[in-house]
Amino acid sequence: MRTMRLALTMSIAVVAAMTLTSRSVLADDKEMLIGTWKLVEAVSEDLSTHEKTEIYKGGALGFITYGSDGRMMAIVVNARRTKPGGNVATGAEAEALFRTMASYAGSYTIRGSQITHHVDASWNEAWTGTDQVRNYKFDRDRLHLATAPSPNPFTGKMSVRTLVWEKVK
Repeated sequence: MRTMRLALTMSIAVVAAMTLTSRSVLADDKEMLIGTWKLVEAVSEDLSTHEKTEIYKGGALGFITYGSDGRMMAIVVNARRTKPGGNVATGAEAEALFRTMASYAGSYTIRGSQITHHVDASWNEAWTGTDQVRNYKFDRDRLHLATAPSPNPFTGKMSVRTLVWEKVK
């Protein structure tokens, strides 16, 4: 009986320590995440060939911001977008501008090595109300966000898209 009590006490202590350590790691990651990050790389890896290509052929410009209140915002545009000819874009100009950007905002949660963006508003209404799950890792002052394997929205091929962000100081 005494051995069982000791074993139970030890088990509870181990679980408690693991829980506290896990919460501490998540708290540390959230603290590191808070702030504004500038996009420095956007690459798609084709899973059948392992070929890596730039997602935005003209280069990308983007920012993602995480707040301590659990809210986030992101915008990414093709760096070589063409300005409209006048103050109001024509239908074709508006479509070209729409097709060369991604932007959304919402709340975020962290679980393990994944961050989930819970989209409240987006440039593409199809994303509003969805959860965008990203695998994340930190590399010094850089944040890597990668999609799960899924069809590339530009080519339809199964791929993983990775965006690398650098902390704005």
